[in-house]
Amino acid sequence: MAVHSASEQVLAGLDPEQRSAVTAPAGPVCILAGAGTGKTRAITSRIAHRALSGEISPRHVLAVTFTARAAAEMRHRLTLLGAQGVQARTFHAAALRQVRYFAPRLLAGRAMPELLDSKVRLVTLAAARVGLRTDRAAARDLAGEIEWAKSSLVEPTDYVVAAARALRDTPHEPAKVADVFTAYEQLKRSNGVIDFEDMLRAAVWGIEEHPDVGEQIRTQYRHFVVDEYQDVNPLQQRLLDAWLAGRNDLTVVGDASQTIYSFTGATSAYLVDFPRRHRNATVVRLVRDYRSTPQVVGLANAVISQARGTEARLRLELSGQRPPGPEPDLRIFTDEPAEANAVAARCRSLIDAGTPAKEIAVLFRVNAQSEAYEKALTEAGVPYVVQGAERFFERTEVRQAMVALRAATRSIPGETPLPVAVVEALTAVGWAPDAPPAGGAARERWEALSALVQLAEEYAATPEVVPIGEAASVERPVTLTDFTEELARRAAQQHVPTVDGVTLASLHSAKGLEWDAVFLVGLAEGTLPTTYAKTVEQVEEERRLLYVGITRAREWLWLSYATARSPGGRARRPSRFLPQLDRSGGTERATGSTGPARRPERRRTQIVSCRICGATLLAGPDRKLGRCPTCPSDIDDELHERLREWRQRVAGAQKVPAYVVFTDATLIALAERRPGRSEELIAIAGIGPRKLGLYGESVLALVAGAGVDDVCPEKTFEISS
Repeated sequence: MAVHSASEQVLAGLDPEQRSAVTAPAGPVCILAGAGTGKTRAITSRIAHRALSGEISPRHVLAVTFTARAAAEMRHRLTLLGAQGVQARTFHAAALRQVRYFAPRLLAGRAMPELLDSKVRLVTLAAARVGLRTDRAAARDLAGEIEWAKSSLVEPTDYVVAAARALRDTPHEPAKVADVFTAYEQLKRSNGVIDFEDMLRAAVWGIEEHPDVGEQIRTQYRHFVVDEYQDVNPLQQRLLDAWLAGRNDLTVVGDASQTIYSFTGATSAYLVDFPRRHRNATVVRLVRDYRSTPQVVGLANAVISQARGTEARLRLELSGQRPPGPEPDLRIFTDEPAEANAVAARCRSLIDAGTPAKEIAVLFRVNAQSEAYEKALTEAGVPYVVQGAERFFERTEVRQAMVALRAATRSIPGETPLPVAVVEALTAVGWAPDAPPAGGAARERWEALSALVQLAEEYAATPEVVPIGEAASVERPVTLTDFTEELARRAAQQHVPTVDGVTLASLHSAKGLEWDAVFLVGLAEGTLPTTYAKTVEQVEEERRLLYVGITRAREWLWLSYATARSPGGRARRPSRFLPQLDRSGGTERATGSTGPARRPERRRTQIVSCRICGATLLAGPDRKLGRCPTCPSDIDDELHERLREWRQRVAGAQKVPAYVVFTDATLIALAERRPGRSEELIAIAGIGPRKLGLYGESVLALVAGAGVDDVCPEKTFEISS
């Protein structure tokens, strides 16, 4: 009875979909869990419910995920639920534990080879062996390409064909990468070391080629749970298949709309194909979002609803469960410095109003974007931390560039225009102002140095004012020496250590995290989606990145972009992923980033949400109504008829079609919302100051109960030119 009570207690507080996932019968179970829907609660409750009911033994369960933090969270929750003894580990940790345990048997008594913590050193040696000189960034890109190949079960001899099929943006000519791959494998063997992919392969080999090892592992682990299943790669799936050995007690959980790591070899194909691979699978969809407000959830749904491709087949329409919150804001700025300054000012005001700094995040597409926000936050007195990357001025390439710039002050003539001087100096560290190189790390290095060139252009736009008398002054162009001193000042300011602060992170680094307030910045074409997204599949992954960013916000969400990167720069368009929004909202003034003068107005775009369910409204008629077409109407039919009659008389008097006065959608909105004041009337989309002046008094009278004859007979409606 006590056991039954404990297992039933696990079900307390679960929503119907979570309960279905927890109580699903033994066998293949696929839980499609949207952001914030309680997936960790569902899978840990499923394990605990089965264990406490006596269906399974905790020590026979292996739960795998992708980060040590997620594994620790699973173990903690299972302990609280009373299911001690479950092995919750990352794929690599589980494989390492098994290979170490069975090494004496698998290796004929020899010790397990040393495990490389990084491929970069050996890859650098391998590149040199095949005549390829590399810096650290290039070596990191080659290491990443080798890691992709090994995770995708691609051998060196097959790399060229596989890379072509996968449309890989290779850091060097594919045949040369294959040569480096081959040399790297030879160096590993001669040094007696293995890498993480070798360890996973060793675990597979141990199970598949050694029946006694396979039997012992199958006896130990009989029930499997895989978190973030959309992120598995072919090698990890091969290991999972080896663990299962044809058995089917497998629970997977994932969200195809959060597939954002395909460049590493991760694929959502196994999640998408799960029902086909496992014919009798139970599929449960978790769609109740407990993390974000309905307003944030509505925008996330609007963005992902436009998705196309394989992953879109499993997209989920989330339903916000929290109380309504503020509408997301879309802000448009003249340039990126103005955008960064506005973000910093808003962070400052949020903190002053009581929001903890650690509950605020600024998210961007690439790490090179962080510099502007580091500077703006520093000058606003806002502490910050950089997630998943170094601070801008701590990056190796930036430190090297600053040394090169200081050295160039002695060789480049002082009258050389600053941007030209900076470009010339940066050639000493291998930067060139042409197209960025292929490869993620090399491209990131190029973008960081490009950011220094952009800083020089902005700094050059603010010449120093030098007094030449009591009432006169002259502008002096800034020099390279001035610029290096400015960079040193910024670096010194931003090197102040902080323990608790606003999080600066790339969208990739933000996966799995959440904050009360989130700023999504730089949402312009060329940045999100990046210009490097060439194929349809790559563009769709960029869309999913924005979706992941939106769903990080619990309550307060800001989306922004700048119409130019730097003051006076080339115009840019907003990201194609942003909903087509009404741009008729009010304006606010933004403080400029390059001096005390006021900058041009920035536009503030209001995102309209359904007043009933909170979903973001995109279609014009829906925005006028203020609700989704599927949400129930509370229209006052009698008022609607009086409004229609009044419109007909006014249109006849003005000799214009009826819709010129008010559209049908506007009349329905008036009859549903029944505004009592001018402020409420003008809040209805389609009613601006002009129509308020022409018709406002009559409409408010009709809403208050006046008859059509009361407002029409003696009234003349004239449209001023």
